[in-house]
Amino acid sequence: MPVSRSQSSLRRGRASAVLSALDIPTTSAELDGVYDGAWKGSGDILESICPTTGEVLARVRSASPSELHAAIEKAREAYKDFRLLPAPRRGELVRQIREALAAKRDELGALVSLEMGKIRTEGVGEVQEFIDIADYAVGLSRMMNGRVVASERPGHSILEVPNPLGVIAVLSAFNFPVAVYGWNLCISMAAGNATIWKPSPSTPLCAIAVTKIVSGVLERNGISGAVAGLVTGGKDVGEAVVESADVDMVSFTGSEAVGRKVGKSVQSRFGKTLLELGGNNAAIIMPDADLSLAVPAVFFGSVGTAGQRCTSTRRLYLHKSIASEFLSRLQSLHASLKPGDPLEAGTLLGPMHNAQALSIYDAAIAQLKSSDAEVLTGGGRFTDAPYDKGYFVRPAIALPKTLDPRDEIWSQERFAPVLYTAVFDELEQAIEWNNAVPQGLSSSLWTRDLRNVGKWIGPAGSDAGIVNVNVGTSGAEIGAAFGGNKSTGWGRESGGDAWKQYVRWSACTINFSDEAPLAQGVSFVS
Repeated sequence: MPVSRSQSSLRRGRASAVLSALDIPTTSAELDGVYDGAWKGSGDILESICPTTGEVLARVRSASPSELHAAIEKAREAYKDFRLLPAPRRGELVRQIREALAAKRDELGALVSLEMGKIRTEGVGEVQEFIDIADYAVGLSRMMNGRVVASERPGHSILEVPNPLGVIAVLSAFNFPVAVYGWNLCISMAAGNATIWKPSPSTPLCAIAVTKIVSGVLERNGISGAVAGLVTGGKDVGEAVVESADVDMVSFTGSEAVGRKVGKSVQSRFGKTLLELGGNNAAIIMPDADLSLAVPAVFFGSVGTAGQRCTSTRRLYLHKSIASEFLSRLQSLHASLKPGDPLEAGTLLGPMHNAQALSIYDAAIAQLKSSDAEVLTGGGRFTDAPYDKGYFVRPAIALPKTLDPRDEIWSQERFAPVLYTAVFDELEQAIEWNNAVPQGLSSSLWTRDLRNVGKWIGPAGSDAGIVNVNVGTSGAEIGAAFGGNKSTGWGRESGGDAWKQYVRWSACTINFSDEAPLAQGVSFVS
């Protein structure tokens, strides 16, 4: 169905209003996608495409090889001065960034909806995560403490001292185009590092908007903008950042396949990595679960962000006594689900992000059908106008024929709104299924029996990095460390002890006595 002139004008006006509110030009033929204290860009052109309408929102000039290397060099130079700034003063900069972000929270949230495709409340919530972690980092800037260790030698003390690490590269994914960078930037800055951001090539506008806000704070305080640099680009830019010996740590969020390559590359030069990779998260529903809470949680977990969260609920294990009722309630919620413009209030189902995401969904549905799985609901695209112009799909609930958790249908994560379901007899069986897959990010048990809770969070329980009880797999807070185990990468971001990855540690033994004894009573006298 052709798009009328009035429809095209309405779409352009919709996008222009969002971009203009963030001082992103809407009349320029191309936008600069590199920032190292000054805006530039002469590399390949990236197109930002709206997943709701299919329109090109902007064209961005990415980093050329020379611009990329210059940006890393400038980050290195900026770090040398920034590391000497007292930590509480660095925290003050983060506080000002927090205030600047809060002033544009709704506008940034709208841009996330426009460019990534998640619904408005989730877009605003993502920006709120950045604001929250900034609050956390401000306090942390006065509490990044080492410790004093007792020495066995008289007149000696041992100090464990954290110092800034260097240049931190953040390679973020399309599904959280603002928050993941925020988790890293705020902690990295409080720790005294320079940060260089290589965002997903499909969400350059979110990166440009955030960098404009952050750079404004740095410039007003006389701090080099290269402390928080930006290099947009594709695979070649990402590889060059990962391979650079001037980058001390690479924080990478993305697929297991690419994460494996990143890990090997950085390890080959003895750099540090922080990896946040696949999820394939499971929810387990016990017979005593409160279904009025569990059903909506699984619904959001599997359908929210069109199934494109790292913590999305992919697997659902139902106790046989409540399986029928649970699925009936869940299918009713699916039946009420309508697609819509993610910028409009009340929309719960926005589009998938792009054509590649759509192909992952299509492949998942094709696999289910070819394996004779029972697809209870969903399993196709929305083809009626206006949704035919975007990447809208029907979230699916399926019962695979095989129950073997090692089978590809269970063990391979598919980044799409497809919920794979099985029925179990005993909790131990469900825990075994939960743990049998390669990934280990998030997990959720629904029960009111304290004995089940003890099993679930104990040594024979879930082996994931996030082990929830009566809370869904999706929607973590910033106060605790976020990350997963096994092929999820073992990385930890955000709160808790995650900050300890952004510093280098030294054990410092200080002798304030008049003698110099050796440890362990060793005598070495000629």
